[in-house]
Amino acid sequence: MTAALQPINAPRLATTFEAFRRRSPLVQCLTNTVVANFTANVLCALGASPAMVDNPREAGGFARIADGVLVNLGTPQADTAEAMALVIAGARAAGKPWVLDPVAVGPLAWRTSLAQGFVVRGPAIVRGNASEIMALAGGSGGRGVEATAPAERALDAAVSLARAQATAVAVSGAVDHLTDGRRVVRLSNGHAWLTRVIGTGCALGAMMAGFAAVTDDDALLAAACATAVLTVAADRAVARSGGPGSFAVALIDELAAMTPEALAAGVRIASEELPP
Repeated sequence: MTAALQPINAPRLATTFEAFRRRSPLVQCLTNTVVANFTANVLCALGASPAMVDNPREAGGFARIADGVLVNLGTPQADTAEAMALVIAGARAAGKPWVLDPVAVGPLAWRTSLAQGFVVRGPAIVRGNASEIMALAGGSGGRGVEATAPAERALDAAVSLARAQATAVAVSGAVDHLTDGRRVVRLSNGHAWLTRVIGTGCALGAMMAGFAAVTDDDALLAAACATAVLTVAADRAVARSGGPGSFAVALIDELAAMTPEALAAGVRIASEELPP
């Protein structure tokens, strides 16, 4: 008999965030050169420890030390692709969760091939925009890093991908749609300025890797909590910002100031179980 699924709701998000702050996970980030600094600052603001160890000589060994790992395909090079394969092997050998962010897959053949090879190797979470998720599930993808479809249009592809790979899939959009193939979570927080600051989606992938280390193998809960923390912080940041530049600074401040109580009070969440 299949075990009953626990609901993902505001109180569980708050408890998970409290555990994250208490544990302060060490998150190894193999991410793109455009966003590394912003990603590290986001993790530091939340109380996590970022480590940008991405060279082939060290990455695989460090994955055994880290609590969670991000593999982000934003600016892949031959040596970082080698490091990604090694870090996935190291994380798997040590039983550490890792997150795949298949940036711009679909129109770009080499990175699409990399992503397709990585996704079958057991990521806890796959995070992307709607076009990236649909491309990874067999569609054509979007235009570079830009989504050309809303998140809800990718839900069927996300469910299929989650079931095929036994992973959680998080589709970012105006309403974020997340699934593990058995449940769907919709989160309605956030602001359009999140799309005007380079690196917010990539930083979200790193956050998910950290949260996956504290959720007792419930990867969907990890993805939902990371998404909720970022988007609730965005709601709070926009109230004291004049545009994307000041918003980026305020977002870091709000992430640092976030509490479990503020998260539970601010999140707009809906969840449901899917039929078998």
